[in-house]
Amino acid sequence: MSIALVNHMWFHFVILLSILTISLSEDPAPAAADCVYTFYIQTGSNFVFTGTDSKISVTFRDSAGNWIRINNIESWGGRMGPGYDYFEAGNLDIFSGRGPCVPGPICSLTLTSDGSGMLPAWYVNYLELTTTGDHKSCGRQLFTLDTWLLPPFSLTAVKNNCGKSAVAEDGSFGLSSVVGHDVNSDQ
Repeated sequence: MSIALVNHMWFHFVILLSILTISLSEDPAPAAADCVYTFYIQTGSNFVFTGTDSKISVTFRDSAGNWIRINNIESWGGRMGPGYDYFEAGNLDIFSGRGPCVPGPICSLTLTSDGSGMLPAWYVNYLELTTTGDHKSCGRQLFTLDTWLLPPFSLTAVKNNCGKSAVAEDGSFGLSSVVGHDVNSDQ
């Protein structure tokens, strides 16, 4: 074999190896439908013991009933810093994180407490949500609740801003082709 032929073969081998290395080392494509969910929760301050130590979860829905549930929002996306005590009287707490996009604009909220902790009762004034994602317009929704999540009565508050046309008579969204996602925190 001539040296020119060996060099030619090595050249092609190096090119092939480079292409293979680059294709294997590229970051995997991000989930096509990831959105950023940022929300603020205002805890009431007009009553004694309005704060809670419970774990709080949220479910957001669009008018078609598609949903995303975020379990334990404090560990999922609490933004108030280490050692901060969430859901205390008068607090405006901030949460932000990524999750699968809900196809339509979010217009319904289910806020749930697990009822745990030393003081499980909680008075919540409102939750304000903003959403954005690649190739999606930003969304904003204010859910005014002004209610107690209080064992043994109710640990869930539901606010539907979707309008009557989106909700069946039984209060459900009544669709069988609904997309839903659970987003679990590490804890």
